[in-house]
Amino acid sequence: MQRIKTFKTLTRAAAAAAFLAVQAIICIGTVYWAVAATLRMEGTAAIVLAAIFALPSAYLLMVVIRMAYDAETDPANQ
Repeated sequence: MQRIKTFKTLTRAAAAAAFLAVQAIICIGTVYWAVAATLRMEGTAAIVLAAIFALPSAYLLMVVIRMAYDAETDPANQ
C-alpha cells in the first residue's frame, strides 16, 4: 500500500510531532534540571552536561517525528 500524503495528513503529522516533541523536551529538561541541581552544577559543568544530553535528545526527537509521520500517513489509520 502507498502512504497517503495530503495536506491534511501532513499537517496532522506535524501537529502530532510537535506535541510529542514538546512533551519529550519537557521530560528531558526536567531530568537535566534535576541532575544539575542535585550535583550543584554551575557554568561550564552545566553546559557540558547539556551537551551530553543533546545527542540522545536529538535522536529521540527524530524518532518521535518519524513515528508521527508513519502513523498519520498509514492508509490503515485513515
